[in-house]
Amino acid sequence: MATQLQQAQAGVVTPAMQYIAETEKVCAEMIRTEVAAGRLVIPANALHLNTNLKPMGIGRPLTTKVNANIGTSSVRCSVPEEIEKMDAALAVGADTIMDLSTGGDLDAIRVELIAHCPVPFGTVPAYQMIQDRKVEEINNDLLLKTIERQASQGVDFFTIHAGLLREHLPLLSDRVAGIVSRGGALLAKWMIHHNKQNPFYDLFDDLCAIMVEYDVCFSLGDGLRPGAIADATDEGQIAELRTLGELTQRAQEKGCQVMVEGPGHVPFDQIQHNMELQQKICQGAPFYVLGPLVTDVAPGFDHITAAIGGCAAAFYGASYLCYVTPREHLGLPNADDVRAGVVATKIAAHGADVARGLKGAADRDHRLSRARANLDWETHLAESLDPETADRMHQEACKEMGASTPDSADFCSMCGQHWCSVRINKEVRDTIKS
Repeated sequence: MATQLQQAQAGVVTPAMQYIAETEKVCAEMIRTEVAAGRLVIPANALHLNTNLKPMGIGRPLTTKVNANIGTSSVRCSVPEEIEKMDAALAVGADTIMDLSTGGDLDAIRVELIAHCPVPFGTVPAYQMIQDRKVEEINNDLLLKTIERQASQGVDFFTIHAGLLREHLPLLSDRVAGIVSRGGALLAKWMIHHNKQNPFYDLFDDLCAIMVEYDVCFSLGDGLRPGAIADATDEGQIAELRTLGELTQRAQEKGCQVMVEGPGHVPFDQIQHNMELQQKICQGAPFYVLGPLVTDVAPGFDHITAAIGGCAAAFYGASYLCYVTPREHLGLPNADDVRAGVVATKIAAHGADVARGLKGAADRDHRLSRARANLDWETHLAESLDPETADRMHQEACKEMGASTPDSADFCSMCGQHWCSVRINKEVRDTIKS
C-alpha cells in the first residue's frame, strides 16, 4: 500500500486527507499539495488507521498541534494509570499521544494503549532496545526487529535519533548541560564504546523500507537539543540539524513522511532564528518542538516557561508542540500534571494560531467574549479550553456570592456586585438601547 506521501504525489486525495480537510475547514486539494511537498504530514499507520484512528494533519497551513507524553517507568508501572493520563490529555484537547514507557512488558503495554488511543500514537523505539540489556549490546538485528515489531503493532510515528553523528560529539565540550535527550545520550554512549557511526544513520535506508511498508511517519529526533539556555543554538545543535535536513530529503525520496524535532531550552530572543533556520535547512518539513523553555529557573512551573516559548515557536514556524508538565525535571507526571501540561500548551498553540491569522482561529475567542460581555455563563464556560476547571471555579465563586444558581449570577466574586464592570457595562448598554 502506498504511503500518504506517495499517494499525494500521485495526485490522490486520500480519505484521511479529506477527513482532515473537513475537520480543519480547509480545501482537500491544499492538504494533498502540502503533503506531496513534504510540508504537511499525516501520522497514520495503515493498521491503526483501519481500527480506531481519527486522522490528523501536522503542518503550517493547519492549526498548531499538541502532543502529550505518557509512559511507565521501572519505578511506576500501571497500564490503568497510563490510560488515566491518556484520557486526561485527550479530555483537554491533546492531538497526539507518545508512549515513552521504559518499565514492564512494553509490547503488551503498547498494544493496550494503542487500542485505547483514537489519535496518532508515537514511540521512541530505542527505549525498548535497551530494556533488560546494556546500551552497548544493541546491534543492527535488534534495532531493525524492534522497529518492525512496533510498526506492526500500529505505531503512527517514531522518534528516531539518526542525526546525531560520531563527529558531532566533540562539539559538546563547552556545554553546560551536555546531552539531555535520553535517546541522544544512549547513542553517544554506544558510538563511543564501539567507535562506530550511529547505527540509525548507517541503517537509515533499511529503516525507510519499514516505515514505507506501514506508513509510519519519521519524527527525526534532536539528540543534541539544548537542555539549558546557555547551550541554545550552539555548534552541536546546528550540526545535527543539518544532518536532519539531509535525512529528511532522503526519507521523502523513498516515500516516507517526515517531521523534524527541535529544542529544548532556548532564550526568547533566539526562538525566531531557530524556527527559520529549521524551515530553511529541512525544506519546510513540519517542526516539532519541546517547549522551548525560555528560562531554566522555574522547576514546578515549567509548563508555563514552555508555553511562553511554544507560543513564539508556533508563531515563527513550528507546527507541533510537545507539552511540558509542571513536574518536568522533577519526576514522573500524574494525570493532574498531564492535564495542566496539555492545557498550557494548548493555550500556546491557540495563541499562535490567532496571531498568525489562521482562518477561524479567533472564532472561539469571539464567542466566549460575547458570552462574557452578556454574562452568559453557560456559553462562557463551554467555550473555554478547560470547561471542567472553569466551571469548578465558577461554582465556588457562586457559592461564595450566595447566588441561587450559577447561571443567575450577574457579577463575579472578584469585584462584587457593585464594582462589576461587566454588569455595569451591560446596564449602560441596555439603557442606551432603550
